[in-house]
Amino acid sequence: MKSLTVFDPAAADNTGAGDSTPVPELIRFASDAEWLKRKGVAVERWNLVSDPMEFALNHRVSMFLKRHGAEDLPYILVNGAPVLYGRYPTRAELAGWFGVSLKPTPEDCAAAASPRKPQSVWVYHAAALRPSVIHETPGTESGTGLRFLDRAPKTLFFTGKGGSGKTSVAAAAAIALTREGKRVLLVSADPASSLSQIFEQPIGNTLCPIKSVPGLSAIEIDPRLAAFAHREQIVKPVRDLLPESAIASIIEELSGPYATEVAVFNEFTGLITSPAVASQYDHVLFDTAPTGHTLLVLKHLGAWCDYLESRVQNRPDLGPDSELERQRHQYQAAMQSLINPTKTRFVTVCRPHAASVREAARTVDELRDTGIVNQNLVLNGVLPESEAGTGPLATSIYEWESTVLKNLPAPLPALPRDILPLKPENLVGPENIRSLLRDDGEPAEDVEFDPPPPRPLADLVNEIAASGHGLIMMLGKGGVGKTTMAAAVAVRLAALGHKVHLSTCDPAAHIEETLSSTLPNLTVSKIDPAKETEEYRSYVMETQGARLDAAGRALLEEDLRSPCTEEIAVLSAISRVFSEAADQFVVMDNPPNGHSRVFLDLSESYRKEQEKKAGRTDAEAFRSPILFLQDPTLTKMIHVTVAETTPVAEARSLEESLRNVGIEPWAYIVNCSLSASSPVTPILRQRAAAEIPLIKEISERSPRLAIVPLVREEPVGFEKLRQLTEPSP
Repeated sequence: MKSLTVFDPAAADNTGAGDSTPVPELIRFASDAEWLKRKGVAVERWNLVSDPMEFALNHRVSMFLKRHGAEDLPYILVNGAPVLYGRYPTRAELAGWFGVSLKPTPEDCAAAASPRKPQSVWVYHAAALRPSVIHETPGTESGTGLRFLDRAPKTLFFTGKGGSGKTSVAAAAAIALTREGKRVLLVSADPASSLSQIFEQPIGNTLCPIKSVPGLSAIEIDPRLAAFAHREQIVKPVRDLLPESAIASIIEELSGPYATEVAVFNEFTGLITSPAVASQYDHVLFDTAPTGHTLLVLKHLGAWCDYLESRVQNRPDLGPDSELERQRHQYQAAMQSLINPTKTRFVTVCRPHAASVREAARTVDELRDTGIVNQNLVLNGVLPESEAGTGPLATSIYEWESTVLKNLPAPLPALPRDILPLKPENLVGPENIRSLLRDDGEPAEDVEFDPPPPRPLADLVNEIAASGHGLIMMLGKGGVGKTTMAAAVAVRLAALGHKVHLSTCDPAAHIEETLSSTLPNLTVSKIDPAKETEEYRSYVMETQGARLDAAGRALLEEDLRSPCTEEIAVLSAISRVFSEAADQFVVMDNPPNGHSRVFLDLSESYRKEQEKKAGRTDAEAFRSPILFLQDPTLTKMIHVTVAETTPVAEARSLEESLRNVGIEPWAYIVNCSLSASSPVTPILRQRAAAEIPLIKEISERSPRLAIVPLVREEPVGFEKLRQLTEPSP
């Protein structure tokens, strides 16, 4: 049988659609290869990244790489003999090599009339496993009296808006289960994991016993270490078999954002489906990323399943032991486990604040839409009724929390729920974490402290306004009030007469609800990944797809369904918003800290990619966001935090990550400060006193600092936001 064998360079996919600027030559050749198959020619394509052993074991190809290097790929063989390298053949060349006609056949016409349509594996499995009613979950009765631990299934996921305390609740739940004699694995899938701080010991990217809690082990999935392990898994077997240039090309491709996402999914899904984990532990608890990104992970997991399914269907040469088939099976098994109510429970944690419960309601709805029905609600950090009349600030807090709890949005009232009271101490250390689920803690102490000197937010905004224009980036751990601070700064700048664009790329942000109305010179936007991705796909299909036949367009459309496409689309949208800062103020509400690091990695990856393609005419079509952030004359990076141990530690860590890529912090905002609010209630005074050393640490490290007191009403609407930036009397 006639055969065409193609040894491709390192690439994300067959058409280059996963690139920030799709490659027309790859798109054309993918279509031509499909055309050739219909002519009865066997076509094999081997990718330097996904199939390095095929390069190493083929003597002819191995010698070619030693002589020419990976830069001269692709390497084309016809019936086993080399015919071309350095570029892809045209359709006319293929026709000449194999003696086939360029004239369309009935099969070509049929393919053009009926291009392949995607089949959603995710929707199929969700529908198949979704029960008509929620049944009682079999499991072990809990002695804690908490509903979210009653008859706990094998796997529990803890999710919630940043700052809701989901990590603390997950850690406390893990400790409670070990006290019942269970063997527990606690997994952090949050890029800004704080498990090491909570348990006061290093944890890292490998299974680690928690010294102070017998029966408990933990692991923190680190995207960078996961990507490194993924690279080593692929490179190690061929490191001594391929020349250095080929190894370097593989490593470069596997250092991109796509490979990092795949590596994280491999670890995440591996822990869910691993027989070894299942046999070694009675329960596996996942502390997930903040809700917006948890939902994004679930959506991407489904998208990867669909994408891998289509790739496997189009590769009949793959055996059951191939890496692609193994990956597809693992992802689908993980999906089935997640939506099976007898195996998995999702616990949504929220604070008794309007924005937090709205986010929780959205999360519960979206989880149900993906087939997840075994759900519980935990309301965390609720001020006890006994503290309600002990001071004006405590009374106001109790009243607004009570209003929120009485008016929970649907579907939250229908969920089994637990209420955890506010604790006087920071929840760091196993003993303090244990107290979170118990009512027998020590009473709050009425401590004395000296409040911090006034550092009004108005002074910071006035200094920003003096520059006339620029990019203001709000960074911080989820739940510290980034969105509120971004809105307050934008409203103040607009009130001073400046043109302002307030935008967010945080999936969990609710800017419109924070503002509640508009101002004439204030533009508000939210970068919607689904909308941006659809527009990007349409653009590529209208431009690159216009030169293809129907079969070629179907191939391109298939590759554009890769979740990697969304990353490109979102980064392009962010760059467009950033570019407006040349003649107005752009205030950007950034994702939580861990995802800010991922964002930086993505931006840096695309910057390098564009430099590599500098000779191409479309190279300037995409300017990486990191180039804006590295310009101190344009951009001001503001870290928002609350004066608590974990958020301050995360801000410090992010500050170091930014410096590593040439980005300096401009200022800090300490938000919702109790110590600046003159509390008289013992539980609030004890928490206020704990803020003082943390505020001192920040003031010594940051060139600028603003302290925003905890206010008696939630700052929603222009008037309340404006009050946050009022000059001191």
